[in-house]
Amino acid sequence: MEQQGNQYEQERRSKMRALRDMGVDPFGGRETGIQNLAEARAIYKPEMGHDGGPIVKVAGRIIFVRDIGKLQFQRLRDEHGELQIAFDKKRLSESDWNIVKHLDLGDQIIVEGPLGSTKTGEVTIWAKTLRMGSKALLPPPAKWQGLQDVELRYRQRYVDLWANPQVMTTLKLRSQIVAEIRRYMSERGYLEVETPMMQALAGGATARPFVTHHNALDIDLFLRIAPELYLKRLLVGGFSKVFELNRNFRNEGISPRHNPEFTMLEAYEAYGSWETMADLVEGMICDLAEKFFGGLKIEHKDAEGKVTKTINLQRPWRRINMVDLVQERTGWKFDKRPVLEAAPELARKLEHVNWASQSPAEQLVTVYEKLIEPTLIDPCFVTHVPSVVIPLARKWKEDDYFADVYELAINGQEISPGYSELNDPDVQAENFKHQVGDEEEMQKVDEDFLNALRYGMPPAGGMGLGIDRLVMMLTGAESIRDVILFPLMKPRD
Repeated sequence: MEQQGNQYEQERRSKMRALRDMGVDPFGGRETGIQNLAEARAIYKPEMGHDGGPIVKVAGRIIFVRDIGKLQFQRLRDEHGELQIAFDKKRLSESDWNIVKHLDLGDQIIVEGPLGSTKTGEVTIWAKTLRMGSKALLPPPAKWQGLQDVELRYRQRYVDLWANPQVMTTLKLRSQIVAEIRRYMSERGYLEVETPMMQALAGGATARPFVTHHNALDIDLFLRIAPELYLKRLLVGGFSKVFELNRNFRNEGISPRHNPEFTMLEAYEAYGSWETMADLVEGMICDLAEKFFGGLKIEHKDAEGKVTKTINLQRPWRRINMVDLVQERTGWKFDKRPVLEAAPELARKLEHVNWASQSPAEQLVTVYEKLIEPTLIDPCFVTHVPSVVIPLARKWKEDDYFADVYELAINGQEISPGYSELNDPDVQAENFKHQVGDEEEMQKVDEDFLNALRYGMPPAGGMGLGIDRLVMMLTGAESIRDVILFPLMKPRD
């Protein structure tokens, strides 16, 4: 295959040299007045007939060629759509007709000519002039069925985007969703800020960080696992509503739901609570669904277009205590005893879990994550998670064994956590101490954050929203790699 690929490349290079010998730059130059293909197509009206429409100027990549001697039909594709081009020897200059004879699938060209149609009614531009945009030296995927090798699609996204139009649609939609989130937050008085991505201490979440080294200062730094502690510092400083929409980095596994580099929205509101944040997220996601998908029912479809799953976002979304939800689904009423003692039959369903290594609180979370979360297709705010696993949240006033929080599950996965934030510096210091486990590890605690809390942080609500998972849920993408332009890939040997 490599030898064949080289053969095709050599043939294309020969055509490139021929174009240069003709005085044509195979890689074009500046062009003005180009309309996208969808705009040009929309201008056409049936009364324009065969070639009676206005002159339009378009550019695109050649994805199909049908040569019938002195007449050649090509189909161009750009990010907005496709359109047929007709090259008639009688309508073109001799030099432009010679260019046509040196074109290949994958080449990018610029065409001007009147809009019209063929005998079969196909909207067509009858080219009067032709210029090169870029000569493709490598051939496109075979038969224009799209790039089928999944790994190759992710590695060569620059081919995937134009070979598979649905990929372009999904990834453009992602950018539009992010822009709409920014608008939504701004309209509600939240100020977008930027906090450090390289941090002296990795904090704000529990995860293994990426480590780098700053040569000038001769210190190790960590790519952030979360912006939380810096955003809370801004509440101490006097900001009342802040958000950041940017990258986090976690040196952990890769899966259909995990990429080491991922995008998160985090927001904090002074004098808010987890309920404030739940309302914010619920309203935002419904706004996105209505704006981009026309309603609150999200359909996931297979390759043939058959609906495989429907997610109902109709408000209000369910809110239920984790203990109550676990009891509802499993029959186990959590009473703070170990699961092996209180519900041995349930424990046996998860035979691969090392229950002895977990506290009863952690066991409750494990049962929820393993048996229940994957079944939560419609939105569900699972509230009041054991506080020991969430050291940055306030404890629930009714039972301090639990934290005043939610975990929002949609489409069988967590998509957003939200807290009533802990602002007592002494309690926070104790939580950190318990989290790190021993005195030697206390150096990993962010003492400057604790110092900031000692100056006084107002009570607040905070939330995170995983943008990649949100886009997966809204678009029906099966893998997180399908909604990231350039997912991390293991280098080829």
